[in-house]
Amino acid sequence: MEDSAAVAGRLWDEWLPRAVRQLIAEVLPGGEADARRLAVWLAGVHDIGKATPAFACQVEQLAQHMRDHGLEMRSQQAMGRDRLLARHGLAGQVLLGEWLEERHDWTARQTGQFTVVVGGHHGVPPEHGQINALDSHLELLRTPGRSRTLWRRVQEELLEACAAEFGVRGRFDAWRTVKLPQPVQVLLSALVIVSDWIASNPDLFPYFPQDVPRTSEERIAAAWRGLNLPGPWCPENPVGDVHELFASRFGLPSGAKVRPLQEAAFELARTMDSPGLMVIEGPMGEGKTEAALAAAEILAARSGAGGVFFALPTMATGNAMFPRLLDWLDRLPAPRGSRYSVLLAHSKAALNDDFTGLMDPKHQVAAVELDAPQKQREWRPSSRSRSAAAELVAHAWLRGRKKAMLSSFVAGTVDQLLFAGLKSRHLALRHLAVAGKVVVIDEAHAYDTYMSVYLDRVLSWLGAYRVPVVVLSATLPAGRRRELVEAYAGKVIDATAAAFDAVAQADDYPLLTAVTPGGSPVMRQPVASGRGVDVELERIEDDLDVLADRLEEELAGGGCVLVVRNTVRRVVETAGVLRRRFGDANVTVAHSCFIDVDRAAKDADLLQRFGPPGKTEDRPRRAHIVVASQVAEQSLDIDFDLLVTDLCPVDLLLQRMGRLHRHLRGGRGQTERPERLRTARCLVSGVDWAASVPEPVRGSVAVYGAYALLRSAAALLPHFEGAPGCPVRLPADISPLVQRAYRDGPDGPHNWADAMDNARLRHEKHRADQAERAATFRLAAAARPGRPLFGWVAAGVGDADDTRAGQAQVRDSRESLEVIVVQRRADGTLATVPWLGPDRKGRTRAGLALPTDQVPTTLAARTAASCGLRLPIQFSGAEVMDRAIAELEELSLPAWQEKSSYWLAGQLILPLDEDCRTHLAGFALRYSKTDGLEVTRV
Repeated sequence: MEDSAAVAGRLWDEWLPRAVRQLIAEVLPGGEADARRLAVWLAGVHDIGKATPAFACQVEQLAQHMRDHGLEMRSQQAMGRDRLLARHGLAGQVLLGEWLEERHDWTARQTGQFTVVVGGHHGVPPEHGQINALDSHLELLRTPGRSRTLWRRVQEELLEACAAEFGVRGRFDAWRTVKLPQPVQVLLSALVIVSDWIASNPDLFPYFPQDVPRTSEERIAAAWRGLNLPGPWCPENPVGDVHELFASRFGLPSGAKVRPLQEAAFELARTMDSPGLMVIEGPMGEGKTEAALAAAEILAARSGAGGVFFALPTMATGNAMFPRLLDWLDRLPAPRGSRYSVLLAHSKAALNDDFTGLMDPKHQVAAVELDAPQKQREWRPSSRSRSAAAELVAHAWLRGRKKAMLSSFVAGTVDQLLFAGLKSRHLALRHLAVAGKVVVIDEAHAYDTYMSVYLDRVLSWLGAYRVPVVVLSATLPAGRRRELVEAYAGKVIDATAAAFDAVAQADDYPLLTAVTPGGSPVMRQPVASGRGVDVELERIEDDLDVLADRLEEELAGGGCVLVVRNTVRRVVETAGVLRRRFGDANVTVAHSCFIDVDRAAKDADLLQRFGPPGKTEDRPRRAHIVVASQVAEQSLDIDFDLLVTDLCPVDLLLQRMGRLHRHLRGGRGQTERPERLRTARCLVSGVDWAASVPEPVRGSVAVYGAYALLRSAAALLPHFEGAPGCPVRLPADISPLVQRAYRDGPDGPHNWADAMDNARLRHEKHRADQAERAATFRLAAAARPGRPLFGWVAAGVGDADDTRAGQAQVRDSRESLEVIVVQRRADGTLATVPWLGPDRKGRTRAGLALPTDQVPTTLAARTAASCGLRLPIQFSGAEVMDRAIAELEELSLPAWQEKSSYWLAGQLILPLDEDCRTHLAGFALRYSKTDGLEVTRV
């Protein structure tokens, strides 16, 4: 009890962000002093349920010792399964409530909002049925008969001692009239859980510190030194103008200017009535990321947030964002000696060198040395830092799926944010993790109805916590903009309804929209930066020979072309034809079916060859074609002379256009591009354009649905029919095209009406089905203040994590198989694949031996783990998946399942022969470094 309370006090004083402390403090009559007392007291009493027969009977030797002192109890066997009705969290909730009612005249209605913190300290607040069941088995709390009074006396003595020791004895009268909002109950629950976990760590708090008597102060001081937990970010509101801030935080090149969108976001963050939600809509390449980070610094200083969470749609975008976040952190001013905890939040973060380079050298917190003097920790900038003001660490204690998000600065997949809206065990920790940060949500247009159900509910809780949120998008439909703003602001009242209507009708671009919890939205319309591209659209027949002929004509004088296909199969087929025409060396393939290490190398290669001017010298001088799937849509700053793309939803098509003439090459005239390609042109294929109603290819319909594709075609129709006199003007046409494609009502020529109506009905049915399925495990909105969290995550999913199975809980995607690709040599031994280059330390990774009778070396095991591959959709059907798993499990190696095999335990291994081929579940698989995985049915 004493240890947990002491840890809670230290966490309150040195770790909790100011915003979290303020939220709890403002509902208590004594302000922050009351809030600290309450947190420390709840942490102190959280295990009172262990002082019961149901708990104490578990170790017979100790139970007998208690019996010898008059505390009678039956054996664990005699109690049977009834004992589970009085798990110690629930038992503690009942005992604490009873004590408050009997000793301090509280009512049962008043106690629940406080005692639920005790009842839920193992991650799941009790349900009403569990409480009622225990009420009918009170013998589990106190053995009937002569020892009943003694049990009661022991329990009351402990509670009275806690009230006195932790300074709350005189506060119960004042707290009796308090109505704790549910967000405050959640934060207190999370703080107690963290305190319990730290105090229960025997490395920090040895069970038997018997050498010499120690005071409580010495014990907690030694444990806190051993934990060495980094404190929160405490930024000051930056002084100076926007140009000074951007120059110091982002290293603007000489002569570069802050763009109007960035300046407007900076000023809006400074002038909002209070920190709230800001939606930033602007063109691709306009610097929205920098605008979000600048706004985050201001909003954090104003709100008391202690960190930033940057949520992105995929692991690839998360990996791309992480070094940018670190660069920003390196430039932030901070008191000398500051340490911040940093996290890359996705399931393969341990394979990211930028992240692992920040890890503590030890895998566990330091063991306690009670006699060790308090040393001033020597500070050194990180090796990757240019001018770091704070040390950045991936702290050892803040690892694992339940604790990691408590790190101060996080870049990762949006799934980690959506999990905060999923009824799951230890959900309170996820809420504490986001309640103390500024949350940035990138690519907001990329989330479908299923994910949006969770996102909107999370936004409602973020509004309840008053968390500053920045939402970024280049192509956000106006209706979706309103949904995001309303979700955060809460219930719309008549007085503000018109302002929310205006949000849904605004067609300005760029556009900033801001709202505070319970407030009325405001909008700002910054001018465009002046950088624009006119893109001529043209329909092209979906025939590979026609495409090859056209590209031969276009590339006669050289040039770089991006061909984007909607399915991996179309990528591979297209690349095969173009290679026969242009040569293998002049065609590059990029899609999602590469092993992780090859995918990362592929992205790096694309950036190196097709990145911005001045950052690459390897741009092909002769004709070169990149054939890619959707991986080329976002996160990669790549620039091409000509674009060919399958028809897709218009917002995604515009994203693809953002890779066309993305940078100036030779000034406004683009004179450094081949003469024929100095005008930006986009050829749209993947459709039978000759049909009376355009017929997209089956693969595109399977990915996006017919309705979204037809709406896209209808919105683009004037630009097709008017070309070249009616180009798509970027960024001016981005918002009009998106709003037209996503607005309600008919669109397209009259003869499209029947096909469009049929597609719309299927689309609406699909969306309704998504929303209904997503709502099954969605967290309820915060209830009225004073209502306890009983049953808060009832009928939930259990534990949530960021594995493929975990992601399927917040994404409407079929569960897929992930395998680790290795090679089986002619002699039957296993090795890592032979084409891998050296790691960052220059160590060889290709062809490393993987012994089957023992755990491989750390380097070999980590290298193998970096060759993860997500099998394509052919393996997602239940029957095929079951067969594939059964075949892969036959290849399981017992030696690799040892706990010491961190990288390989529990993984499915896919061995390829020396020709990189194999068979699995009725399919032939072939892998190559250049083309990735090809799958054909046998």
